[in-house]
Amino acid sequence: MSKFQLILTGIFGAFILIGVLIFALGKSSSSSNTAHVTIWGTMSASMFDNFLKESGLNDDKTLTMTYVEKRKESFDQDFIEALASNKGPDLFFLPQDSIIKHQDKIFTIPFGSYPERTFKDAFVQEGELYLTKDGVLGLPFLVDPMVMYWNRDLFSNAGLSSPPKYWSEMYDLATKLTVKDTNLNITRSAISLGEYANVTNANEILGLLMMQAGSSITARQDDGSIESLFNDRPSGSPVMPSESAVSFYTEFSNPLKPFYSWNRSLPDSKSYFLSGDLALYFGFASELADIRLKNPNLNFDIAPIPQSKGSNKVITYGRMVALAIPKNSPNIAAAFQAAANLTSVTAAQALAKVTNLPPVRRELFATRPSEAFLSLFYDGAIQARGWLAPDATVLSPIFKEMIESITAGRAAISQVLARTSQQLESAISK
Repeated sequence: MSKFQLILTGIFGAFILIGVLIFALGKSSSSSNTAHVTIWGTMSASMFDNFLKESGLNDDKTLTMTYVEKRKESFDQDFIEALASNKGPDLFFLPQDSIIKHQDKIFTIPFGSYPERTFKDAFVQEGELYLTKDGVLGLPFLVDPMVMYWNRDLFSNAGLSSPPKYWSEMYDLATKLTVKDTNLNITRSAISLGEYANVTNANEILGLLMMQAGSSITARQDDGSIESLFNDRPSGSPVMPSESAVSFYTEFSNPLKPFYSWNRSLPDSKSYFLSGDLALYFGFASELADIRLKNPNLNFDIAPIPQSKGSNKVITYGRMVALAIPKNSPNIAAAFQAAANLTSVTAAQALAKVTNLPPVRRELFATRPSEAFLSLFYDGAIQARGWLAPDATVLSPIFKEMIESITAGRAAISQVLARTSQQLESAISK
């Protein structure tokens, strides 16, 4: 090569080297400015991915998110074991009935970072279960309100045009829709109340009845502890809300009553509704797709949950899930940013579209969907309430013993409720 060619090749080589260095340094700088957050949840991975695409959050290159789908049955155990080995997520799904179990493992977002006023203005009222005096335990992500599914054929066959609006209507309804043989064997039922083991969503139904009767069941104290109010009686009330609710619930399993309509020998209430032999089923908005899939020929409709006549409050039960940050996450700032992004107005709108559930953000209720079921779900989300309950593995045995002690006549209702209150207090304190 000539001297000129050598010089020219050297110059080109220098430019190439400079270009490679610029690219490498730029890539390194970009990489160092990109935060990565791992999220654990019980939503299907495909649905979560669809949500990210629909919301546009996948386009944010400064914050990447990896979602890990976990089985609901093993979530708590996996989570606790992962935290013990410092391999836990940066964000995780926190249902309201897991707040008591996991609150000591959660990073509380201070009100300085997420003001209480901003929180209350942004989210539906049930989200306030995640508020403490020091800050926010989680940002509401999903809400799934309880609704009443009703069999249109059974109602029309009995000459009834519409479902009940009040619980007091259930007595007359049960006598018209429940079918019994001469031995009092139930072959068709109006309402699945009275027992525990074969009543789908029994914990939630009992909690709903107590809240509608005027009880908050539990309450957070100023020191952060949670107190049981199960046996409290509001001033001026002649009866405890818990007694009123449980008495009503168990009456429908009494074979001596004319409105007797449920016993423990029947299938679980959801299966019985799917078979066309149960007139009313109290389930959640998220169950709609499953009911349609399992019996496409079932002629049903959806109505709001019945209310207490004379009450000035309209209340349904809601299952809520928030996004919470573990205390030992090494990426608390990035996790908070991810949680804020995932619960923004745009994200909430996308999530509602993907899940066919109502949004958790108040701003999105100004425009209602035209689809009849979805519009009703929106109302349910606004009216949804919950309580700080122990998780189902702890609560279910307590409520099961309570109901079965009453229906079997093992003790007076006052004795049963006193024992239940003590068991609930013990479960909360642990």
